[in-house]
Amino acid sequence: MEFLVRAENRLPVDTPDNVREQLRRDERERAMKLREAGVLKRLWRVPGRNATIGLYEAEDPAALHDALISLPMWRWMDVTVEALATHPQER
Repeated sequence: MEFLVRAENRLPVDTPDNVREQLRRDERERAMKLREAGVLKRLWRVPGRNATIGLYEAEDPAALHDALISLPMWRWMDVTVEALATHPQER
């Protein structure tokens, strides 16, 4: 199944710079592993916001949930997920 995932990062502004940078490095590393596993298909930044839009592929919603909670910044993310279905014109 494919999913459109919108995520806004709400890491507190008073997070120390060294902690923020380590979380960013860890987040990039985990995202690359999800990409290598074929779970994260595409990722876009939302200009002007600390947000992303991602195209994910997972066996089911539970597998997607497991992938998302594996991200180091998960606890500070406001996430919305839309399951996608193939349009008849795409068949």
